[in-house]
Amino acid sequence: MHLETDRLILRDWQDGDRDPFAEMGQDPEVMRFFPSLLSRRESDALIDKAMSKQAADGFCFVPVEEKATGRFLGFTGLSRPSYPKSLPFDPCVEIGWRFARSAWGKGYASEAAREWLRFGFATLGLDEVVAFTTRTNLKSQAVMQRIGMITRPEDDFPHPMLASDHPLVEHVLYRLQKSSWSAAEPTPTR
Repeated sequence: MHLETDRLILRDWQDGDRDPFAEMGQDPEVMRFFPSLLSRRESDALIDKAMSKQAADGFCFVPVEEKATGRFLGFTGLSRPSYPKSLPFDPCVEIGWRFARSAWGKGYASEAAREWLRFGFATLGLDEVVAFTTRTNLKSQAVMQRIGMITRPEDDFPHPMLASDHPLVEHVLYRLQKSSWSAAEPTPTR
């Protein structure tokens, strides 16, 4: 997998990504809207799972590298969720991202996500892409809105992998239909 934007390279996982990814998983601010920090073993297992999904589906969450420096910024991509308990809107393809704190506030998540939407709709022929996060993760929801996704209160759901009294259980679902994305995409000029 190799996609590019003006500032970013979206590429396959490499062994050199394991250390910076593990550092992200230990940053309390990066992991604020997740149930817990990630141990090194859990972090490596997530990379291994992403690589397996890439082999099976042809896409997954992949590293985002800054073109100018080669620096690992985080990850983004498309994925078919595979929780032990089904989501209320399964089957689906989700778009997601997680960035190191040093990469926040620079528009990288939106830039990378737009390229993944293009890939999902134009290359994979998907009809819909979803995104979800805990109700309190307003920064991630802002990215979802910037890339054209919409939410409806009736789509909100309790995440099935969290206890009903967990502070992060309430999630919002955002959706983007191919027809809405197509309408929002600029027409190429010749």
